[in-house]
Amino acid sequence: MNRQMPPETKVLTAHVPLPLAKKVDQMAARLERSRGWIMKQALAAWIDQEKERSHLTREALADVDAGQAIDHQTVQAWADSLSTDEPLPR
Repeated sequence: MNRQMPPETKVLTAHVPLPLAKKVDQMAARLERSRGWIMKQALAAWIDQEKERSHLTREALADVDAGQAIDHQTVQAWADSLSTDEPLPR
């Protein structure tokens, strides 16, 4: 029999505001899951979101370095023109 070992874990402790803790407890009760499960899901989602944000930031900075950016004044002039009779082209 080939039994897979459970992943190693580490306990993390965080002080959270009481209203947030209450929301976690309510969500855990509603989903019939443990508080720990809710916290793991939330932390994993946040880490994924931050990875994506970092990736998009690096992409944007590479575009700027490559000269593939439009300056603020040009964008503002285009946006301002949208409410006129003759809006500027994209």
